[in-house]
Amino acid sequence: MVAVIGAAGNVGFSTSAALRQAGVPVKAVLRDVGKAVRLNELGCEVGVADLQNIGELSQAISNADAVQVILPLSPQAPDPAADLRRSGESIIKALEKARPRRVLVISDYGAHVSEDIGMPSVFHEFEAQFRQLGGEKIILRSAEHMHNWSRSIPPALESGVMPSFQDPVEMTQPTIAAQDLGRISAELLQRPATKGVLQIVHAEGPSRYSAADVAATLTQLSGRAIRAEAVPRAAWQQVLEQRMPASLVSLLIKANDAKNKGGLVEAEPNVGEVIRGTTELIDALRPFIPQR
Repeated sequence: MVAVIGAAGNVGFSTSAALRQAGVPVKAVLRDVGKAVRLNELGCEVGVADLQNIGELSQAISNADAVQVILPLSPQAPDPAADLRRSGESIIKALEKARPRRVLVISDYGAHVSEDIGMPSVFHEFEAQFRQLGGEKIILRSAEHMHNWSRSIPPALESGVMPSFQDPVEMTQPTIAAQDLGRISAELLQRPATKGVLQIVHAEGPSRYSAADVAATLTQLSGRAIRAEAVPRAAWQQVLEQRMPASLVSLLIKANDAKNKGGLVEAEPNVGEVIRGTTELIDALRPFIPQR
């Protein structure tokens, strides 16, 4: 039995589907039972738990041999950064109580970096707590998800300009499709026992892409000429504060500064393996383009 925390999300659902296809029993752990329909159709058992309720969460994963963990970001929370950290602390305590044989956590490219680089640094803290657990541990560090670009699609289609925090817009970055990440996680969860050895694995797509590549892909998919344009650094704060709380703005600004600097939001050099997905950018973004 594998318990998948956050099974209704893009990655969690993909992991659950891949495990069920392989005949592995899955317990989908959700915060909202209303999102259980697709998982029930896969044949998953469903458990409901507030991720910040240690008792509920430990009970939900108590019969699992292995657990996949994804730290959930709640952009609507008054302080998303603090909420993320509270969820992380609660998950660690629930794992300490339940003591599954194997745990895989989805982390972030750049989580190995000790300096503060925003969102990857939240995962740096979480990894440090996770390493203290007993049992078999897998850290699966993920490149940025391709579907994050979907937020830029509506303004790009409307204006012909896709705003980007990548500067220069021709700089390529590691990315991965959520379904590939879920499949890779499912494969790792089914690997032979490692007898307590900590595994670190990095996951990214078959190619690296720039903001200019994204704009070109949107042009191809939509039939409308679209170009990428870097948002001036001095305007980042104002632009982002129109969309999200201040604590999340701070995490994203630091992370984008680190990406633009280069060499930080990357796979950790000479550590673990890099597994590549198969989904190209055009196929990841195709579902977000309105049918002509």
